[in-house]
Amino acid sequence: MTDSSVQFELGSLKFSAQGSEVWIAKQLEFVVSKLPELGKVASVPAAAIDEAGQPSKNSAKIVGSLASYIKEKGGETNQVQRFLATADWLRLKGEKNLKTALVSKALQENHQKKLSNPADSLNLNVSKGFCEKAADGFFITPEGLKALGHSE
Repeated sequence: MTDSSVQFELGSLKFSAQGSEVWIAKQLEFVVSKLPELGKVASVPAAAIDEAGQPSKNSAKIVGSLASYIKEKGGETNQVQRFLATADWLRLKGEKNLKTALVSKALQENHQKKLSNPADSLNLNVSKGFCEKAADGFFITPEGLKALGHSE
């Protein structure tokens, strides 16, 4: 028997093995069967958050497109949720000064459905406890982050 090796990367997932062809084939088959589960773990946006709950330096690479983020967070048909998801997407990309106009601009620039009343969407998120207004804009509360699926 001769030793063989295989190595591949799929996004942030990496696999390499060295051994007999039969053993490598079994290992590769196992890994391929687990790709749906592994893909979910590897693409979790919460990995973009450091211990202080702030975006990590590499978060812009991890977050992905606004369209996929809105879909993942259930904002396709719910404007209040779309507002919150867009604000969180901006936060994960490093935006520290969130404003209603910035959320609207991000939606427009990324070719997403606009909000009929962005200020009302913010107010509804505030009433739910998901956002709080600040002197120079607003921020997403821990409850809002939890509602978006971020762990504490």
